[in-house]
Amino acid sequence: MRKLFAVSVLALASFWSAAQTTGPLLDLNTATTAQLKTLPGMGDAYAKRIAEGRPYSMKNQLVRRGILPQAAYDRIKDLIVAHRIAKP
Repeated sequence: MRKLFAVSVLALASFWSAAQTTGPLLDLNTATTAQLKTLPGMGDAYAKRIAEGRPYSMKNQLVRRGILPQAAYDRIKDLIVAHRIAKP
């Protein structure tokens, strides 16, 4: 019983931690470079490359197009989204 309780507490703590760090997702197509730089591991160079590579139809295009390395993408993939831009 004690072991089950400990696992449950750890699972709850993990869920709570994730809930605290998640908020609105940052849209790759509309975010400013300043907003992009708030993402983990994003500096001036990566933020500029993301902005210059727009538009994106899927967020994994950051890796597929060579904008970001896989490791950098893995750090931010749960914090970003790529909403399609409406055509006029």
